[in-house]
Amino acid sequence: MLSGCSKTGTTKPVVTITPPAVIVPVTDTFPGPVYPDNYIAVSSWDTRSQWNLANVHDPTVTKCSDYYYMYQTDASYGNVLNGYGHYPYRRSKDLVNWDFLGTAFTNVPAWVKDFLNNKRARMVPALPAIANPTYGYWAPCVRKVGNKYRLYYCVVVTDPIIGTDYNTSWSERVFIGLAESDDLATNVWTDKGMVVCSEPNGIQSYIRNGALDWIAYYKFNAIDPSFIITPEGEHWLIYGSWHTGIAALKLNATTGKPDKLENINGYGVRIACRGNVSTDRWQGLEAPEIIYNEVTGYYYLFVAYDELSVAYNTRVARSKNITGPYIGIDGGNITTGAQCWPMITHPYAFNGHTGWAGISHCAIFQNPETKEWFYASQARLPKNMPGINASNALMMGQVRSLQWTEDGWPVVMPERYAAVPKSAITDQSLVGNWEQITLQYQYQVVQRSASVVLTTDKKVSGSISGVWSFEATKNLLTINGNKYIVTDAWNWEASTRKVTLTYAGLTPAGV
Repeated sequence: MLSGCSKTGTTKPVVTITPPAVIVPVTDTFPGPVYPDNYIAVSSWDTRSQWNLANVHDPTVTKCSDYYYMYQTDASYGNVLNGYGHYPYRRSKDLVNWDFLGTAFTNVPAWVKDFLNNKRARMVPALPAIANPTYGYWAPCVRKVGNKYRLYYCVVVTDPIIGTDYNTSWSERVFIGLAESDDLATNVWTDKGMVVCSEPNGIQSYIRNGALDWIAYYKFNAIDPSFIITPEGEHWLIYGSWHTGIAALKLNATTGKPDKLENINGYGVRIACRGNVSTDRWQGLEAPEIIYNEVTGYYYLFVAYDELSVAYNTRVARSKNITGPYIGIDGGNITTGAQCWPMITHPYAFNGHTGWAGISHCAIFQNPETKEWFYASQARLPKNMPGINASNALMMGQVRSLQWTEDGWPVVMPERYAAVPKSAITDQSLVGNWEQITLQYQYQVVQRSASVVLTTDKKVSGSISGVWSFEATKNLLTINGNKYIVTDAWNWEASTRKVTLTYAGLTPAGV
């Protein structure tokens, strides 16, 4: 993926993350966002009114009335959210300026402990009840369904199944529950109980054969839900993480739950995995997000690859059917374990900025009026930044425009969304020096930009050479045969932020 930004003399950034992001000034009067990337000064609970998109992790976004609402995992720099409820949320009218509103839930629903201990009592051999389970609150998904809003949420029981040593026992179950609201502005939720849980695969023991045993006790890990209604009106929950891949589970449209969970085969069908699930049970992919694009007629499955602190990156595959097979841009069958391409985010840095890592676990959503698509996720500052304590724990929510290539693949624009006014982009707008990043998969590497120069005679120089052209009617830049979508943008990484242009696209190899 490529991206670009910034011309010499006018400080216009160009970044290539799936194709480059170009930065060309549109207007000098646009008062874009100024809130900082390093938010330590306002990271405490007492200054939450100044957070904007600080302290965001695993976001999910939907619109209710005039506002977009964003819910998230319980995660924050310095754990400042601890003790204030669960599933923090905020709202915005413009996707740029956000007001933190608090948390959706006060306590863990009582059914979680009951279900947990009932299942423990039925194990063979039976296990004693856990009197005071410890919980994690992860990865909600919010959707509008008819006149209701449904919130699928995860409660993780973090105790080991037996004892206290995670090297000899798997951790306890994860539960996906459901709550409903008539209006997100009220923050009044009616809990509907369990939807699905992590269930033993029926083959492997919960006893681990040491710390290097990654056989995966559960068939599907019941976290990271995504919800979709198909054009035919079917309701599906897409979920899973690491254990044996990603599952699709059909739901009852009225209840929002599956009709039956009578045995492990009723917990859904596998639609994506990474490698051979018979031998590579510890998969290294998670956070499925699924959408249907009525223009292309495809379902798109976005997944997060690798660990979340630095290496996190986003991949996407597509299918004509909700249950697959999901095929990557290179023809690989993701449903049967092929590596997923294209990669549409990756750790990166522009000149003069720390860069970003951990960019994944995305929410994909549309403006219901304009039909514009957006990509939201957390991003972390890189590790060990000078003068910043625990820099990699700083998690900034980021919203980006999602554009579509001519052959129907999504690309994420390099610069974060700032509602910059649209301008008439011309050939002359693109002339100048750019920073460009052509993202190659490099585990835990923050890739830096290189200089690319576009000249008035349609030549390209700098880190690459060749020719370029521009179709103004499509805002489509072509460099050496590769096509990039150009949009107005905000140079967030500049020492003085300003309007610019950015571009993104995919090479034939899917990068």
